[in-house]
Amino acid sequence: MSEAALGGEGLPLRRREMAGHAAMLLFSVIVAGSFSLGGMVANDIAPAALNLLRFWIAALVLLVVILWFEPAPLRALKAAAKAPWRYAVTGGLIGSYMILMFEGLKTAPPISTAAVFTLTPLITAGFAFLVLRQVLPLRVFWVLILGGIGALWVVFRADVGALMRFEVARGELIFFIGACAHALYIPLLRKFNRGESGVVFVMYALVAGSLLMLVVGGREILATDWAQLPPLVWFTIFYTAVFATAGSLSLIHFGSMRLSGAKVMAYTYLVPSWVILLEILLGHGAPSGASLVGVALTVGALLLLLRQD
Repeated sequence: MSEAALGGEGLPLRRREMAGHAAMLLFSVIVAGSFSLGGMVANDIAPAALNLLRFWIAALVLLVVILWFEPAPLRALKAAAKAPWRYAVTGGLIGSYMILMFEGLKTAPPISTAAVFTLTPLITAGFAFLVLRQVLPLRVFWVLILGGIGALWVVFRADVGALMRFEVARGELIFFIGACAHALYIPLLRKFNRGESGVVFVMYALVAGSLLMLVVGGREILATDWAQLPPLVWFTIFYTAVFATAGSLSLIHFGSMRLSGAKVMAYTYLVPSWVILLEILLGHGAPSGASLVGVALTVGALLLLLRQD
């Protein structure tokens, strides 16, 4: 879908920013669903197998969108195919994030991994400086620190002793590495973009990422007994493919063209709140009151960032 079709380049700056904020709000809701679903199926299928199939489905969905909405789809696909190394890099990063997410969810609870995800705005700000030379205002930097403190409070389950000793569980540590890959992906979207629409760029990144998964996780993929997978696994595959992959990556690309990298990822601060709500609705219980203090800090950080806008 072209930027014009998305209501992009012709809009006044303020309206473009508001469109970016709306996209990232929807992104936070979609991503929260993948944490809760992922926590329920992480031990039922190999992460590489699940994510390869979701990448293929997501790429197909985006291809249909491109053919339907792009004014000249074949020309857009051909023009965007230049410098394919860009998609290998971005596809590898987002593929690493998604595989490590499901690997971490094997042992870490969804709320805890969602809290780790909220560290990405601060990490993204660091990568945005290195890649794009984007310098954060000092007030925004301190707001990101506040959000990071809230995230750590949840990750360490409101245990000051564990926080001081920095006792990080294996699942959270695995997912943190994936979150770093996701954080680097954000500024690279803007750096590598050569005028392609978001859906075209993301589709090529998904294709490249799936090819890399075949190389890295081929053995796990071949060993998967697809016919015996529970229905919930198939639902998770399609949800994560259509919404948490094709949808969320397109929303990130849309938002990154309108907001700074740190503000794009600031919406991750809402993810733990959505996950908590989902976990309660699914009957999985609620976190302790002390842990909710950390969630409140992350939400407060988001509101402060919006006020900075």
